[in-house]
Amino acid sequence: MFAHRGLALEAPENTLLAFAKAIAVGAVYVETDVHASADGYAVIAHDPDLKRIAGRDVRVDQLTLAELQRIDLGHGQTFATLAEALDAFPETRFNIDIKSSAAAEPAAGAIVAARASGRVLVSSFDERRRLAALGLLPGVVSSSSARLFALALLGGKAGISPLVRRALRGLVAVQVPEKALGLRITTARMIRRLHAAGVEVHVWTVNDPARMAQLLDLGVDGLVTDRADLALEVVRNRA
Repeated sequence: MFAHRGLALEAPENTLLAFAKAIAVGAVYVETDVHASADGYAVIAHDPDLKRIAGRDVRVDQLTLAELQRIDLGHGQTFATLAEALDAFPETRFNIDIKSSAAAEPAAGAIVAARASGRVLVSSFDERRRLAALGLLPGVVSSSSARLFALALLGGKAGISPLVRRALRGLVAVQVPEKALGLRITTARMIRRLHAAGVEVHVWTVNDPARMAQLLDLGVDGLVTDRADLALEVVRNRA
């Protein structure tokens, strides 16, 4: 179970407080996102701008870290760096989505500095960003980009197993919605074909407990959820 941007109950998403709340209910894996600040820090933020979370019409990459950390996100929280999060939660595993090309190098630097290479999974929808980060992180595991998964999905639906394996070679997981390209991913057959290619299947973003249980029954390996508290209860009940 991956706590999607932490647990944003009485906490702003993607903040140290949201991560602490997720960990407090038992989350071992936290999913988060990074952009680069104007002065080159890997800053935890999902959106490229501050409109939704802070009501400001400015991009993350237009502000320095000091300027970002003067912004009140609520509940006493502000923007944190990836370095701060890795340091604050040294036992937690982080799934890190590289959201911009400029974020690849500082994110990799933060991971190396924290000696966290063994507890991170690096992902990006964009293949170039994914490779840019991994090129600086020998041995770090990764999930598929959108382009690689599209090839795997088409190959899987067509029953072309070599294409699925080739598209996903060297990856440990695919992190996907339930449908893509107009095709349903979360079928027992498709999940079996992805497993046969040697990858885990993580599905986002699942917040309904009944659907969580159904997906686990289908063989899904991981759930990305805004409700880590509910997901962990589902897992405990199944155990």
